[in-house]
Amino acid sequence: MLSFGVTVLPDPPYTRLVELMQLAEEHGFEYGWTYDSHILWQDSYPLLTLAAQATKTLKLGHCVTNPGIREPTVTASSYATLHDISGGRMVLGIGRGDSSRRVVGLKPVKVAEFEASCRMIKDLMNGRPVVWNEKELELTWAKGRPEIPLYVAGYGPRALAVAGRVADGVIIQLADPQIVQWIMDTARRAAEEAGRDPDALECIVCAPSHVSADLAAAREQVRWFPAMVSNHVMDLIERYGESSEIPSALTDFVKARKFYDYKDHSRVGAAHGAFVTDEICDRFCVLGTAEVAAEKLRELESVGVDQFNIYLMTEGQEATLATYGSEIIPQFARVAA
Repeated sequence: MLSFGVTVLPDPPYTRLVELMQLAEEHGFEYGWTYDSHILWQDSYPLLTLAAQATKTLKLGHCVTNPGIREPTVTASSYATLHDISGGRMVLGIGRGDSSRRVVGLKPVKVAEFEASCRMIKDLMNGRPVVWNEKELELTWAKGRPEIPLYVAGYGPRALAVAGRVADGVIIQLADPQIVQWIMDTARRAAEEAGRDPDALECIVCAPSHVSADLAAAREQVRWFPAMVSNHVMDLIERYGESSEIPSALTDFVKARKFYDYKDHSRVGAAHGAFVTDEICDRFCVLGTAEVAAEKLRELESVGVDQFNIYLMTEGQEATLATYGSEIIPQFARVAA
């Protein structure tokens, strides 16, 4: 059964994030996510606290945070605290760091450090004892609660191997079924090699969705998104080269990329998205009428996607939530029944 989430920017005014999270809950969304990039936008932890108090059922978390900007024990304690405030509704998405680190002059966290941090955070935030910096640590007050799941975001083989070995699922920032399958196959191989159940690894696909019969206008709403993905793809090419196991369906589109300006990160109309073709918009996002959008979502569901998380950075946010709530989400609820 496909579930639905929404990611809202922690952009001023802070009341807007709370309002959209409430609307998402009213329209049948199960998950409410936000970014963690403290220079580009407001700090998202206080906003998650407000969202937890303003909602009743919505599961809440970052899509994504990273262990390089926020010290990992702080992240673990913050999530355990938010789990208490929300009545057990927290979910943690984590990656190696893009905008929040690059904006302050840092590179993504190294993979080995990332894996060690993920392992520790997962245990510490769930009330289990850990050893960190040669110190025995435990949040005794966090015991006996529902498990906070940890989802790892990644594209490359090494990051996906971390997801397979450590995480409860994989966060994938694009909605291309072919690439989604390759990513999940890669992560699940690592899970199996680590003695874990590969089929238990959940798949969360994140992408903008602009529901409209005007496909040309919809594409203009989302060109920023493949451009954002290109930041990660450029890192992959630097590490693995242009000929590797990574599918060309993921790497070829960045050849036309000119530049990227983090001041317009996740902004409609960003100039750095001009190189993105209509084809890439269609492949990486969920666009078109409600009927066409639902058809693509069924295709994603058929390749094993468990959650579709809308990046709600396009125009007509209320309309998007309302259309999903009335015309799209009920279709998948009926399928499950």
